[in-house]
Amino acid sequence: MSMMQEFKAFAIKGNVIDLAVGVIIGAAFGKIVDSVVTDLIMPIIGAVVGKLDFANLFWVLGEVPFGVVRTLESLKKAGVPVLAYGNFITVSVNFAILAFIIFFMVKQINRLKKSHAQDPVPAAVTPEDVVLLREIRDSLKRH
Repeated sequence: MSMMQEFKAFAIKGNVIDLAVGVIIGAAFGKIVDSVVTDLIMPIIGAVVGKLDFANLFWVLGEVPFGVVRTLESLKKAGVPVLAYGNFITVSVNFAILAFIIFFMVKQINRLKKSHAQDPVPAAVTPEDVVLLREIRDSLKRH
């Protein structure tokens, strides 16, 4: 078997395609969660804590050139080393929320699997069963 044939057999397996779909959906879902954290949750936390904008919390680790505004974006553009711990807080909250959502999704899926496993599985219908059922039906019609 050539390498291309082996790769083709690998790539068309259901697990690989499922993984690709999962990664794509996960990336999109990550952007949604990032927006929820950045645009909804962090402003509320900032308002409760004291109107902090966590994205702009940082420590300057070098000399700030004259005329550069002391904002995270301006300092990074000027090449000043900064420790952006506010961004780390935002990403950490983002991760915690995403992990919490995934936990509940997996819990729900496991619950559905458990209830599905408890459902009785109907026996396979054989041709003999069909004939017998037709005979019963026909005998009931005659009476």
